[in-house]
Amino acid sequence: MIRKTLLSIGECMVEMASTDGEAFRLGFAGDTLNTAWYARAALPDDWHVSYLTRLGTDPYSHNMLAFFDGNGIGTEHVTIDPARRPGLYLIQLTEGERRFTYWRDQAAAKGLADDAEALSAAMRQAGVIYFSGVTLAILSPDARARFLRCLAEARAAGCMTVFDPNIRPRLWDDADTMRRITMEAASASDIALPSFDDEAETFGDLSLEACAARYGAAGCGTVVVKNGGGPMLAVANGETVRLDGMTRLQPVDTTGAGDSFNGAFLAAMFSGASLRDALEAGHGLSCRVIMHPGALIPMTDLRDG
Repeated sequence: MIRKTLLSIGECMVEMASTDGEAFRLGFAGDTLNTAWYARAALPDDWHVSYLTRLGTDPYSHNMLAFFDGNGIGTEHVTIDPARRPGLYLIQLTEGERRFTYWRDQAAAKGLADDAEALSAAMRQAGVIYFSGVTLAILSPDARARFLRCLAEARAAGCMTVFDPNIRPRLWDDADTMRRITMEAASASDIALPSFDDEAETFGDLSLEACAARYGAAGCGTVVVKNGGGPMLAVANGETVRLDGMTRLQPVDTTGAGDSFNGAFLAAMFSGASLRDALEAGHGLSCRVIMHPGALIPMTDLRDG
């Protein structure tokens, strides 16, 4: 039985989003925070969802903490760096497609794995650990090795580990390191949630099946290959489910689509749904998210809807 505690680990940033040249709107988002957000909305109340990151002492950090807390996301594993502050990114949207500009070189979240004892203790308290390729990419090589070591130890102790590779080449020093670390992380994960377009470009996968097989060979017992609204493939414990024929939508904003899929899929799986039903839950929520500006649909709207 999984302990009903989901710990998401990564970087939340200050988000400034503009739609078709309109004024920028301030918010908070980041791939792992987005997934925690949607998992919190979809999971039963007896689950605890918390976020592990590092913030500063500036007003935006204080506001971010209050934002987490006010929306049911635990902050007990957020540490403070007195010398740094959160990263910032701008989104410009044209007909639903995104262009990002980042300022994150000195982001406090880069130090989230500096304290091995605190990191290990937080992981040991969790039933499920969720992280992404971005989580790993922002860390120094030593911190990255420390993170993966703690993760492997938590998995060996019975924690379920979930990994979205979320491949972002601009965050890595070189492609070989990116590929190597991605597969090292996969080898320490129970569930992998790759996106086919990124994987095909990075690893040369020719099909959804090839992508799923590669992560399965690395040691992931469950693999879901997302596909940007196209056919999806999931493989788990000898079962293979392919989801075809989804209705194509003209998105308002695709930010957070894959993250929301992850949150709803995981919540459904942890609540006892079949693999197919969990895929459909993820797809259904991501369809809602792409018709909404910004990465996060307000929690009240999610729970009412």
